[in-house]
Amino acid sequence: MNDAASGSLRKSGRQAALMALTAMAALAAGPAQSASPESRTVPALRIVGDAIPLPLSETPGDPVRGRAIVVDRQRGLCLLCHSGPFPQERFQGNLAPSLAGAGARWSTGQLRLRVADSRRLAPQSLMPSFHSVQGLVRVAPTWRDRPLLDAQQIEDVVAFLATLRE
Repeated sequence: MNDAASGSLRKSGRQAALMALTAMAALAAGPAQSASPESRTVPALRIVGDAIPLPLSETPGDPVRGRAIVVDRQRGLCLLCHSGPFPQERFQGNLAPSLAGAGARWSTGQLRLRVADSRRLAPQSLMPSFHSVQGLVRVAPTWRDRPLLDAQQIEDVVAFLATLRE
């Protein structure tokens, strides 16, 4: 296969993954929830350099809950694009970097920004902004002004990724 064909396949694979990710997020949303405006508001992220140094919640992240989100194909959707040290999980992605060693490559603040709003680092990233609602277009009414993961879930995922040292 030539380089042009290979690049075309990679691009179509990324587009398919993005479409699947969008569809899965819509399915996971379920029926619209009535929430007060205060509970749907996401405070601005406090970014310093390439990190969010302070936790988004008062409760420390739980790596066990974080792992459950990462491998859950309805909530985190991480394995749609990423692979990692999850031998029991079938059909792991290859469109994004492996999660293996993430805790050794990045600080918790850097992990937090990558999960909360990766588009701050790479505007063309396929990875959804799990905790940002700003600048999004074509958002289903169920998800308008509502992040994919709440602050505690972000902290749980970050706590888990930080354990992946090898």
